[in-house]
Amino acid sequence: MASFSSRGPNFRTPEILKPDVTAPGVDILAAWTGANSPTDLDSDTRRVQYNIISGTSMSCPHVSGIAALLRQSRPGWSPAVIKSALMTTAYNVDNAGGIIGDMSTGNVSTTFARGAGHVDPNHATDPGLVYDTRTEDYITFLCALGYTAEQVTVFDPVANCSTRAGSSMGDHNYPAFSVVFTSNKLAVITQRRVVRNVGDNVRATYRARVTSPAGVRVTVRPGKLQFSSKHKTQEYEITFAQRIFGSVTEKHTFGSIVWSDDEKHTVTSPIAITWPVSQDAEM
Repeated sequence: MASFSSRGPNFRTPEILKPDVTAPGVDILAAWTGANSPTDLDSDTRRVQYNIISGTSMSCPHVSGIAALLRQSRPGWSPAVIKSALMTTAYNVDNAGGIIGDMSTGNVSTTFARGAGHVDPNHATDPGLVYDTRTEDYITFLCALGYTAEQVTVFDPVANCSTRAGSSMGDHNYPAFSVVFTSNKLAVITQRRVVRNVGDNVRATYRARVTSPAGVRVTVRPGKLQFSSKHKTQEYEITFAQRIFGSVTEKHTFGSIVWSDDEKHTVTSPIAITWPVSQDAEM
């Protein structure tokens, strides 16, 4: 990960993990406008057809192009499904087989640096399961975020947040999990998700495998999802509880949940845990 790459966590809504993914953005060769020199300096009178640039503005066109290809390949997919496919099929290892490094720290990167991982266009065309979100989901999210009735009606004139009481920002149907613990060590946080089977096998069975972040006990219910031609979507919930014994000294710890059909699909969602600043080393 380049040192200039945008980083998490999401300070406005920490329950939504950011960044989503990473893509090529260093030393990218691309077409260049003839209106400016390759250095953008007034003293540089050269004009070139191509240039090599680095930046997040180089990563964005890669992801945009991949999203366009997915839209062409899967015209029935919503933007949220396309994002889901990109995130759950991303990879996290480099060419040498190790975890993608981070130039800003000299260590391996974390989820707050690389997101769900590096985009993989070929695998994204066949993600197996997807997390979709519709207008109603976003309205519920805005209500949970504290938007007023007047603000919400801009998006839906008949929306009523009072009918969505108890909704949580963490329940937004996002293909990643971000949990913020308070100083209450007995607090248990549950987040809910809905997945849809878009694979060739309509009767697929997926089983969950969890890599728990340090200091956290993670429970998935149910641990098996059975799909059919009549039941293309399934719900599950994932519960996070602080471990009473043990020690966590980091401000953030990370893990993942993987749904696998034991055939060709592994649907991976990263997990990020944010610990209270005032936490003791001993839990």
